[in-house]
Amino acid sequence: MNSETEVKKAVCMWCHCHCRVMVYIENGKLVKVEEDTEHPFAPAFAPTVRACPRARVAAEWYHHPDRLNYPLKRVGERGGNRWEVIPWEQALDEIAVKLREIKDKYGAEAIATSSGTGRTHDEYRCRFFSLLGSPNHFGQGQICWGLSNMVATAMVGFPANLPSIRPGITKAVLLIGHNPAQAERVMWYPILAAQNAGAKVIVIDPRRTETTERADIWLQLRPGTDCALLMGMINVIIEEGLYDKQFVDKWCYGFDELAQRVQDYPVEKVSEVTWVPADRIREAARMYATNRPAASRNSMGLEHLANSVEALQARFILSAITGNIDERGGDLLRGLPTDIISEAEIELSDLLPVEQKQKALGVDRFRLMCWPGYDYIQDNVQRVWGKKFSRGHNCFAHAPSVFRAMATGKPYPVKALITVSSNPMITMPNTKLVYKALKSLDLYVVMDFFLTPSAQLADYVLPAASWLERPCLWTGTDTTDAIDTVVEAFPPVKIGEYERRTDFDLWRGLGIRLGQEKYWTWKTLEEACDYRLSPLGYTFKEFLSQKGGIYSPPFKYRKYEQLGFATPTSKVELYCTTFEKLGYDPLPRFYEASESPVSSPDL
Repeated sequence: MNSETEVKKAVCMWCHCHCRVMVYIENGKLVKVEEDTEHPFAPAFAPTVRACPRARVAAEWYHHPDRLNYPLKRVGERGGNRWEVIPWEQALDEIAVKLREIKDKYGAEAIATSSGTGRTHDEYRCRFFSLLGSPNHFGQGQICWGLSNMVATAMVGFPANLPSIRPGITKAVLLIGHNPAQAERVMWYPILAAQNAGAKVIVIDPRRTETTERADIWLQLRPGTDCALLMGMINVIIEEGLYDKQFVDKWCYGFDELAQRVQDYPVEKVSEVTWVPADRIREAARMYATNRPAASRNSMGLEHLANSVEALQARFILSAITGNIDERGGDLLRGLPTDIISEAEIELSDLLPVEQKQKALGVDRFRLMCWPGYDYIQDNVQRVWGKKFSRGHNCFAHAPSVFRAMATGKPYPVKALITVSSNPMITMPNTKLVYKALKSLDLYVVMDFFLTPSAQLADYVLPAASWLERPCLWTGTDTTDAIDTVVEAFPPVKIGEYERRTDFDLWRGLGIRLGQEKYWTWKTLEEACDYRLSPLGYTFKEFLSQKGGIYSPPFKYRKYEQLGFATPTSKVELYCTTFEKLGYDPLPRFYEASESPVSSPDL
C-alpha cells in the first residue's frame, strides 16, 4: 500500500455474521477489504482466518461496471429495458404523485412492498407503510429467521434463542439443518473450541458436509422428516426420564399433553420414516439430554420444510424439557434492546388502523406471521419487556396472494409495488405468476445495486447505497446478534461520487411528499441513528468513537426467574396456547411434504 492509503473500520453486511473488517482506500478508490484482527471479538473466533470470499471480492463488486449509479426512468414499454437518467428529486416527485393517485382511487392497500433479509433499514419502510395505511408488506422472513422468531416467541416469549457456546462449559451442541463450517464462521470456531474441550456435537442433516465430518453423531435423515426425528428424540428423553423434572414442573406448560403426543412417535416407527437407524436416534437423544448444558442451533434447513413450524416447535421443546433454556453454555434467550429506541418504536405499527390490518392479503389463512399472530404475541412481549419487537422480518402479507391480486384484481386490486433489497422474479416461487403480476402494475419502483430481472420490469430504478456507503445501526430486528452484542453501530465508508442513496432517503423522501412531514424530523439516516441512541446519551459519531460502535450490557441468565416467560401462561408453552388461539394444533405433529418418496413416489 502507498502512503495515500486510507484504512477505515466497518462491519460487513453481506451476511448475518457481521464480521468486523478493514476497508482499504487509495485515492478515493476501494482497493480491498480484509478481516479486522484488532477487533476485541476477533481472537475468540479465528484470529488467523482471512476474510471470507464475499468480503475479499468487495472491490470487484463495488467497482463493477454494471452497478447502478443514477436514477433511471423507463422509456417505452415495460420490460423493453430502455431507460433515461433523471435526478433523484424528479424521480421522488413523480413516484409520489402516482402513489397518491393510486391511494385515492383504490385505497392504501393497493400499494405493496417487497423486502429481503436484513440488508436494509426496514424499520423505516415499516414506518412509511404504517403512515401510508397499507398492510401489504411481504418478504422472505417466512423462510429465513422470521419463522424461528415467531415460533420461539409464541412458545417461550423471546425471539429465537441463540446458542451460548462456552468452551469448557457447554457439554453438547445440537445442529439442525445447519452447516456453520461453511455458512457461519462466528459460530463454527466456538463449536470447535467447545468440542476440543470435551463437548459432544450432534448434527442432523441429510447432506455430508464439513460440519457432519466433525460430528460425534451424524443423523443423516430423509429430507423433510426433521419433525418426526425430533419427536422421536423427545419420546426417548421422556420415556427414559432424562428430562429436567424440576424445570419442567415449575416452568413448562402442557407436559402431560406432550408426553401423550410423543407416544405416536416410537423410535422404530420414526426410524422407518426418517431412514435413521433406531439405535442412532436413541444414542443422540441420550447424548443431548445427559450432557448439560447443551446448546442448539437450527438454520434454513429447518425453516424451508413443508413441516417447518412443527419442526421448530419440536426443536424448542427439546431445549426446554432438558433445562437448557437461558443457561450459560446452553441456549441464551434473546431479549429486546431496551436501552435504546427499538426498531419497533420506529415502525409506528400502532398507527396502522385495525381495519387496514384486516385487509392484509392472506390474513385469514396465514395467521401466525401476519397481523393476528404478531399482535397477539407482541401483547405478551410488551407485558414482560415493556416494548414489542420489530415486525419488519416477522409480520407479512402472503406473497403469492399479493401477486395474484396484482394479476387478477381479486380480492381487490394491487396497483403499485416498491421493491427494496429484493428480487421477486428470482426469489419468489411461480415465476410466471410473478412476471404477469409485475407487468400488470400501474407503478413498479425498484431500489437495488444492479439492474436485476425484476428491475428490468420497473418504471423507476433507484441506485442503492451498499453497506460500504451508509451508516447503520443494527439491532437484529430487536434481538441480539450472533456475537452477543445488542447494538452495533457501523460507520459509513463513503467512496466515489455516485448518486447512490440509502433506503431511508427513499422512505423519508416519499413520506415528506405524501403528507407525513411531522413523522420524518430527521433529515439523514445518521440523525435517525442519533435519535435511536439518545437514551444512552450518545450521538452516532460519539458512539463510534467512545464505545467502538458496540454496546453489550452484562449477560443475565435465567431471566425468567425475575420476568417469567412472555407467554399467556408465563411459562414455556410445550402445548402452545397461542397456536391454539390462532386455530392451529398446539402440539407438533409430523406430516409428509406434498412431494416426497412417500406422498408422490411417481416423481
